[in-house]
Amino acid sequence: MTSAKKVKVALVGAGGSADGLGWGDGFRSAGSWGLQHARIWSSRPDVDFCAIVGRDAARTQARAERFGARAYTGIADMLERETPDLVSLCLPNQGHFDATLEVIRAGVPLLAEKPLVFDLREADRLLNEAAKKNVFFAINFNHRFAKPVELALAAIRAGRLGEPTFASWRFGGEGASDHPHANLIETQCHGFDMLEHLCGPIESVMAEMTDRTGGGYRTLSLALRFRSGAVGSLIGTYDSSYAYPDAHRLEIDGTLGRSVIHDTVKRYTFHAKGSEVGESWEPGYFNDADREFHRTFDKHVDALLGAFRRGERPPIEAEAGYRALLLADAAVRSFESGTRVKVPTRE
Repeated sequence: MTSAKKVKVALVGAGGSADGLGWGDGFRSAGSWGLQHARIWSSRPDVDFCAIVGRDAARTQARAERFGARAYTGIADMLERETPDLVSLCLPNQGHFDATLEVIRAGVPLLAEKPLVFDLREADRLLNEAAKKNVFFAINFNHRFAKPVELALAAIRAGRLGEPTFASWRFGGEGASDHPHANLIETQCHGFDMLEHLCGPIESVMAEMTDRTGGGYRTLSLALRFRSGAVGSLIGTYDSSYAYPDAHRLEIDGTLGRSVIHDTVKRYTFHAKGSEVGESWEPGYFNDADREFHRTFDKHVDALLGAFRRGERPPIEAEAGYRALLLADAAVRSFESGTRVKVPTRE
C-alpha cells in the first residue's frame, strides 16, 4: 500500500460505447458498468486510483483523464509500472478469461465482474491458478448488499421464517448477445447466487428454455430442489423490459413466515404465518444510498477493502462465480436431455 496507507487500485476495462451497450447485461446497459468501477475507486479517500487499462488508446486516455488516473493499453505494462495493490476488472462478459488469468499469474489481488467466465474449464483454470498463488480473488455479486437482501437474510438467520419451504426468483429485461445461453450465464448468475446465499445449496435442476424470439435461449424457467429439502423456481428473460415495475421479484416462504424483495433495492416485506398485517421497508426520502442499485457496489467495496486490509478472504470469493456457472451448466444439460440434473460439486 502507499505511504498514506491508501490501497493502490487499477482498473482493467475502460468502458464500452457511449451508451454502454454491449459491455454488460441489459440491466447495466443504461451506463457502462466500468464507469461505476471508475467512480467508486476514484472517489474513495482510502484509495489511490492509479490506472485504467483499455483496448482503445484514445478512449482509455479520455476515461483516465476524467478520473485522474494514468492510461494503459496493456495489463503487463501497467502492472510493472504501477505495482497496484488490487486490480479491478470490468470487461465484456465473454472476454473475462485472458485478462483475469494474466492478473492472477502476476500474483496481484483482484476483483472480477460477474460472470466469472462462460466455460467451466476456464473457470477451473482460474480458480486453480489463484489457489497456487494464494491470491485474493473476489467477484462482484453486488446484489447481496442490497438493503432488502440484508433484511431477508437477517430474518432467516433469526429464525423468523422458520424452515424454508420454497423460494422463487424472477428477473427479466432487455439484453443482446451472440451466446445462446447469455441470459442464463451472465444475468441469472445473480439469481443462482442469491438463492443459495439465502436458502443454501441447490441440489438439482430441471429446465425449460425457449428461443422463439431468436438470438438464443433468451427466456427460461427452472425448477430447483435445495439440499435442505425446500424447492424453488427461477424465471429469467431478455424478452421483457427493465422499465416494468417489479422487473425483479424474490420470494422466500417458510414454515413461520414469508419475505419478499421487489426490484432488488425498492421494497422488502415480511409477513408472519397467517398474518394479514406485515412489515415493510422502503428507502426514506433522503436515503439515496439504499435507493440506488449502483450503491450496492459501493457497499460491496466497503466490505471488500475492509477484508483486504485485515488480510482476510474476500467477502464474496470467486468460488461463488464458479458455483453459479456450475448451476447454469446443470440447467443447460437438463434442458438438452429433458431430465432432472443433479448439481455436482467442484472437484
